[in-house]
Amino acid sequence: MTKKYFGTDGIRGLVNSKNINGDMFFKFGLAAGTFFKNQKKDKQIAIIAKDTRLSGYTLEPALVSGLTSAGMHVFTLGPLPTNGLAMLTKTMKANMGIMITASHNPHYDNGLKLFGPDGLKLSDKIEKKIEGLIDKKIDKQLSTPRVLGRVKRLEDGNELYIKILKKNFPKNFSLKGLKIVIDCANGAGYKSGPKLLKSLGAKVTSIGTKPNGLNINKKCGSTFPKKIQFAVKKIRADVGISLDGDADRVIMCDEKGNIVDGDQIIAALASRWKIKKMLRGGVVGTQMSNYGLEKYFRLKKIKFLRANVGDRYVKEKMQKYNFNLGGEQSGHIILGKFATTGDGLLVALEVLFALKKGKKASQFFNVFRRTPQILENIIVKDKSIINATKVKKAIKEANNLMKGNGRMLVRKSGTEPKIRIMGESDNKKLLIRCIKIIKKRIN
Repeated sequence: MTKKYFGTDGIRGLVNSKNINGDMFFKFGLAAGTFFKNQKKDKQIAIIAKDTRLSGYTLEPALVSGLTSAGMHVFTLGPLPTNGLAMLTKTMKANMGIMITASHNPHYDNGLKLFGPDGLKLSDKIEKKIEGLIDKKIDKQLSTPRVLGRVKRLEDGNELYIKILKKNFPKNFSLKGLKIVIDCANGAGYKSGPKLLKSLGAKVTSIGTKPNGLNINKKCGSTFPKKIQFAVKKIRADVGISLDGDADRVIMCDEKGNIVDGDQIIAALASRWKIKKMLRGGVVGTQMSNYGLEKYFRLKKIKFLRANVGDRYVKEKMQKYNFNLGGEQSGHIILGKFATTGDGLLVALEVLFALKKGKKASQFFNVFRRTPQILENIIVKDKSIINATKVKKAIKEANNLMKGNGRMLVRKSGTEPKIRIMGESDNKKLLIRCIKIIKKRIN
């Protein structure tokens, strides 16, 4: 299903470009407000949260204007993790929730993630319907002056979110005695992350908690885990936690300074959940999940399915097959028992809960051997080059060479002007050769 505005995870792009500007955000708000208002006539409520980008001050008022012009009442929450927004959308019984964020991207990008009343990201079908409304004449969707929406700021969003997170664990759950480093990427989790861990008794060293509107994800957070690696080793912490800009991803670090990605976290949690008889059905990964993870689950007789890249597609497959654990190598992990979307803090809490049982982080995470993987991101002017005959031939040639020795995956980025080439094999020379074959035809 081809979409005009929505990508794999909402709408995203360069600020003050074609789609990410005040004019378009007014139209997005008007269209989304019109769609959801028509779904539930008795109540018209939208809640909005955001990360810490400077552009949020420009885009949020435009979005609010569009929603209220459609007749929606709006609650704004300020900086809050994406899953906090999803959780509050559900608990406040709102028609919809909108997160203003570009996730792990640099400050000059921004975008939207939309959630329905169930706290779930919207399906392709609903996104397509909203796109149809975006392109309609504005005056057809404007409410009369008498029924315009109202706006109210809620200051306790982070406190409510922390309260919901804690309810998922026993009342006596304590992190006393644990030394933790957390990097909040100067993003949406900069308040709730340290506050949550300290409230549970942990000794916390915080990084990336001084956002200035321009430093979100800048040499910090889940895309730059060296920060926690260095800090964990320096202060001899028990574990490190690294979030991304909207805190829906988590990358971790054990006490030895080893970086732990999403695949390793998923493997450790799946093993624990299986022993505790908490794992339902199996695990959903993506096309990017390490082949070593797949082999490990086969050995442990845990069902493993691959979805398209994007935590929304992971969640859809989890729902379809009634699985309660899934996620991506990048750190988007969905604990289906507790949440509807990825939540870095929730996943970190689940890991810390296990560590309080006596295991060191290095023991907990050391469950499978990764197949060597190389990922190349190639910036392109037009992502449709992936369909060019010369590129298709190169992909076929590489796959033939790799057959029986690993796997290759070439795909368009859903959020950036890039073609991503991923290869996995124990034969490193062959792996490099296959990637070069494809890369040469794209450049």
